Amino acid sequence: MAGRYDSNPFAEEEEVNPFSNHGNVAPAKNSRLSPLPPERAGFNYGIGETVDIPIDATGDLKKRERELQAKEAELRRREEVVKRKEDAAARAGIVLEEKNWPSFFPLIHHDIANEIPIHLQRVQYVAFTTWLGIIACLFWNIIAVTTAWIKGEGVKIWFLAVIYFIAGAPGSYVLWYRPLYRVFRSESALKYGWFFLFYLFHIGFCILAAVAPPIIFKGKSLTGILAAIDVLGDHALVGIFYFIGFGMFCLESVLSIWVIQQVYMYFRGSGKAAEMRREGARQVVRAAI
Repeated sequence: MAGRYDSNPFAEEEEVNPFSNHGNVAPAKNSRLSPLPPERAGFNYGIGETVDIPIDATGDLKKRERELQAKEAELRRREEVVKRKEDAAARAGIVLEEKNWPSFFPLIHHDIANEIPIHLQRVQYVAFTTWLGIIACLFWNIIAVTTAWIKGEGVKIWFLAVIYFIAGAPGSYVLWYRPLYRVFRSESALKYGWFFLFYLFHIGFCILAAVAPPIIFKGKSLTGILAAIDVLGDHALVGIFYFIGFGMFCLESVLSIWVIQQVYMYFRGSGKAAEMRREGARQVVRAAI
């Protein structure tokens, strides 16, 4: 039989806070946490539920759509204006040149395969080689003269070599290569005279550089044969560099002479000489009037 003072086994047990101080404070009774608020049943996590959009936001979307449409209309109008200008320039014979060479850093417009007639492409390619060749010759001239300067020939010849390169690289393109390119592309007879004048000057400079007569600082600012013989006795390495430069200028001279011969033969054979004289006479008459 159960004892008189035994506790009721069906009564609720008191919850005891394990963090409370049992020695001083009596355990709290009925300290259960309040239940969480009920949640709506469902497994879509709010996907597909309707969202209330304010009327003002709809108005902003319509306003932005109108702005985009206005910008598109403006872009179409500008494209039409540019197209009309390009067509007018094409009718007038004006060629719009887009820089495309060299490909990694375009500086000039150059497209022999598509713009130069087939029967003139060979001459144009060789002329392009001579333009790159004079740049290579002048660059090597700087290297050779720099070695001579290091060996005690003086700094003045180095400054002259740098001036040759700075003036020759862009000058050769502007003065004779671009005129020849445009002559072959547009078949304009008057531009032949400009090309012949400066290309003859180019050939004369190449021959002078290949010889390097002792007229300016004993000719050592150019890697010619006379300068190479002069420095070879003192510094063998400098002499070798000068002889390499001499060979490069000789090759450049030979190719350039071939180019001007081919251009002149085409100029005379195609009747451009007579056309050039007629156009020159017309311009003289216009200037007189």
